[in-house]
Amino acid sequence: MTVRAVEVIAEADVVAYHSARHGRSIARSIAAAHIRPDHVEEALVYPVTTETTDHPGGYRGALEEFYAEAAARLAAHLDAGRTVAVLAEGDPLFYGSYMHMHKRLADRYPTEVVPGVTSVSAAAARLGTPLVEGEEVLTILPGTLPEEELTARLAATDSAVVMKLGRTFPAVRR
Repeated sequence: MTVRAVEVIAEADVVAYHSARHGRSIARSIAAAHIRPDHVEEALVYPVTTETTDHPGGYRGALEEFYAEAAARLAAHLDAGRTVAVLAEGDPLFYGSYMHMHKRLADRYPTEVVPGVTSVSAAAARLGTPLVEGEEVLTILPGTLPEEELTARLAATDSAVVMKLGRTFPAVRR
């Protein structure tokens, strides 16, 4: 965590974080030492993650509805004069769940996005291995791309990071 992230959490009245239905949040676990007993916690629990849904709008519809409801919950705190810190894994605007709250709230409330350490940078630092050097090109790809497109893009770069592996790992590995 950055020093600024720790400061923002300390100044906040409400600490919000995304989680799957099991209730565990990686972002919250990273920040746990900085969450006080008097913080109001808002767990933004996804209705679906990778499974199918019977929502009339399908998977995308279920998520859009969830993001709208989650933003409304945070807006209620902000309207009441409370400050809200939304925790994010890595950087909040790099494949992060926070971006969906930001799109819905930043035009109505003062917002500070605190840059974070991406998993890409953290992994390289942990390994002590540069991602790229000199004129090499680094490409970051979502593992959710169709296999043919992922194959083509991987062939066209010097170094690559594939994000969002989870259920896509077998296809990415192929």
